Amino acid sequence: MKKALVCGGGGFIGGHLIKRLKAEGYWVAGVDLKENEYGNNQADYFLVGDLRDPKVCEKIITSDLDEIYQLAADMGGAGFVFTGENDADIMHNSALCNLNVLDEARKKGVKRIFYSSSACMYPEYNQLDPENPKCSEDSAYPAAPDSEYGWEKLFSERLFFTYHRNCGMEVRVARFHNIFGPQGTWHGGREKAPAAISRKVAVAKDGDTIEVWGDGKQTRSFLFVDECVDGVRRLMDSDFIGPVNIGSDEMISINDFTKMVIDISGKNLSIKNIDGPLGVRGRNSDNDLIQQKLGWAPSQPLRKGMEITYAWVKEQAEKAGL
Repeated sequence: MKKALVCGGGGFIGGHLIKRLKAEGYWVAGVDLKENEYGNNQADYFLVGDLRDPKVCEKIITSDLDEIYQLAADMGGAGFVFTGENDADIMHNSALCNLNVLDEARKKGVKRIFYSSSACMYPEYNQLDPENPKCSEDSAYPAAPDSEYGWEKLFSERLFFTYHRNCGMEVRVARFHNIFGPQGTWHGGREKAPAAISRKVAVAKDGDTIEVWGDGKQTRSFLFVDECVDGVRRLMDSDFIGPVNIGSDEMISINDFTKMVIDISGKNLSIKNIDGPLGVRGRNSDNDLIQQKLGWAPSQPLRKGMEITYAWVKEQAEKAGL
């Protein structure tokens, strides 16, 4: 039986990854500041601990682990990442987790380690046109991310690759593009667009207006969490170290995305565009490399994933009395 550790296992993607690994027959440990708040806790062993503390890493990372999945980070949606108010925490906390986990894995001789980077590390200058963003893996340099979150992700990618070159560690690096789905943060300020818009629509009454940040013409692609986990597992089982995009190439404007959620809800709602933190004008996953290297790319339509996600967020909002 293979043994795996999921760092950030109390989080959204981490909880789904643990579930997948268990289904594949792994023995799985998880570690995070908290357990998954929506009950997605299937790990054989879970440690509530802070990976910024080397002693926590020393305890949870053991020499009998076959794989480590390092997803732990200080992160959130546009309302958290792009205000500038959280930059020091984002860079310090996430970098420290990566430094500690990676070096302890080296000391313990762990065979293989995955790192979840982000599409936020791509240069802002290639994402100014909402209709034609460029996010191929080879477009990362000259580097110019639009946020400190993106700069930290880029630094950490390079950190992992140095351990591969200098220490012989088997690393795998993927750049996630806007992962969404049930059991993710849906309120409180750190939620991302799919959950935030789902919440706004779910609590609205017929005839209400939904507020959307920006002019709504900014574009994104969104990847359902099950497909993200599938991409991670395929990369981990391959001989390709990355970096590689794991995302959908079904690009949509934020206004059209909001209209889709409204249509799913069956409500009669209108959209009001307001000022707010935005990020880049356009972003879409370029999947040529993942198809070439892994023979795989996501296949589920965005609407199908949003039907599942909206239903879950609506249920959570009703439970919360919103």
